[in-house]
Amino acid sequence: MQIKSQAGLAPVGARLRAFLWDYLIIAGYLVLLSGLSSVARSHLAGWFSAGPVRAELAGFALLTLPVLLYFAICEGRGAHATWGKRKCGLAVVRAGGGDIGLGRSLLRSALKFLPWELAHFTVWRMALPSNTPAAVIYALLGVVYGLVLLYLLSPYTNRGRRTVYDLLSGTAVVRR
Repeated sequence: MQIKSQAGLAPVGARLRAFLWDYLIIAGYLVLLSGLSSVARSHLAGWFSAGPVRAELAGFALLTLPVLLYFAICEGRGAHATWGKRKCGLAVVRAGGGDIGLGRSLLRSALKFLPWELAHFTVWRMALPSNTPAAVIYALLGVVYGLVLLYLLSPYTNRGRRTVYDLLSGTAVVRR
């Protein structure tokens, strides 16, 4: 896929609609995870109560990593689009056009979900006994909200309507 002109770039509204469609898949996965965790509660309890580091690792493995891989694999191969992007007629390409590949897609997805994971990291330190000073927790929450705001506003600050994670990973979202 090539970016022929600015007209080929995806509008911000279409990108948001695509993410909302994808969030249906994420929400479905969360419901499934909730059901499985209620069945396996006794096996999982130790992971989530042993301290913030183990809880963070368990949460990452069970929640963030599968979601991150969904985005990375869908956007790095085949149609170069998640289910939501396909529904909205969008695809992820290199900034100059062409296939982004799995490596670049993993980088893009990791950057995209960094605020989400940083929020989980911070919440575990708030919910479980931790030596983390309150000032650090508040600073981390400030970084989370700052990144989210930056991610939401960045498409409006450049001609290519690219997010910070698109700029850093050398990608763009285009109309198919």
